[in-house]
Amino acid sequence: MAYKIAVIPGDGIGPEVIDEGLKVLNVAAKKYNISFDYETFDWGGDRYLATGEVMPANGVEIMQKFDAIFLGAVGHPDVKAGIIEHQLLLGLRFGLDQYINLRPVKLYPNVDTPLKDKGPADIDYIVVRENTEDMYVGTGGFTHKGQANEVATQVAIYTRAGVERCIRYAYELAMTRPRKQLTLVDKSNVLTFGHDLWQRVFKEVGAEYPDIKQEHAYVDACCMWMVKNPEWFDTIVTTNMFGDIITDLGAMTQGGMGIAASGNINPQGVSMFEPIHGSAPKYTGKNVINPLATINAASMMLDFLGEKAAAADVENAIIKALETGNIPHLGAGAIPTDECGDLVASLV
Repeated sequence: MAYKIAVIPGDGIGPEVIDEGLKVLNVAAKKYNISFDYETFDWGGDRYLATGEVMPANGVEIMQKFDAIFLGAVGHPDVKAGIIEHQLLLGLRFGLDQYINLRPVKLYPNVDTPLKDKGPADIDYIVVRENTEDMYVGTGGFTHKGQANEVATQVAIYTRAGVERCIRYAYELAMTRPRKQLTLVDKSNVLTFGHDLWQRVFKEVGAEYPDIKQEHAYVDACCMWMVKNPEWFDTIVTTNMFGDIITDLGAMTQGGMGIAASGNINPQGVSMFEPIHGSAPKYTGKNVINPLATINAASMMLDFLGEKAAAADVENAIIKALETGNIPHLGAGAIPTDECGDLVASLV
């Protein structure tokens, strides 16, 4: 099979980790007779400083001709926080209708977790986060800005269509997992309108999936159980805001940002895959960053494209590499970023 892949290395250490992800992808491609046609885009902080735009005005239209997007990291110390994130990350998520943010929380062997007495058998679940609604829509504004009586509003938007397609995706995903359990995470005891909609749709759609065990947790309780009893979870579905927060907590329990990946999914369109960490500008060019999160994102991209065997091989290569104990920030004898990519590639 042949695939067109848009590569956005981004800022800071983004280009370094993307290089290692591409290195591993190319080995998997050769093994499985897959053809990748890459096109690289300079979108991000440096482009903004040089031209005043993070990406072209027709950036979404440009991306629509690709099968997937492979993103490194964005964020530049000389660009005000929020500009790159809103124009590039949210711009592509909303513009390409990537309505699912998929984040596996999986502890691999030989990776330390801060959770006492927990191991890989206890931390293995996946979070389905709604990705195009909630407060990220940007509805709101200021009244009397800058004055003593200033009022600021940020409105959480939930549509039945948006909620239903997210929940249905989560039920379908739960069907593929051995435990067949889906937990709705919300705050419906306080957020009584929007989250009432989530509750009702969860039950209505759930009636079509009698084999799925339905669970519910308030988001604050969910955070406690993610720390105390992560083995309780299998598949979680939640809102955009809460999903953003709990998946960072989940990343810490699986060994940190250096290993956690995510996919911004449009099941019928162009999806984008990335590590969940930032651009870490102070480490730029030092060849010390752990690239496994990006390589994990590459595995997720292969899976999305239907290359299941190649995706599994990449994930297994990550596990074998971890067994060496030499991965940056995860082992005692850490190796440089490029050598880490070489190691994983050699094990595919």
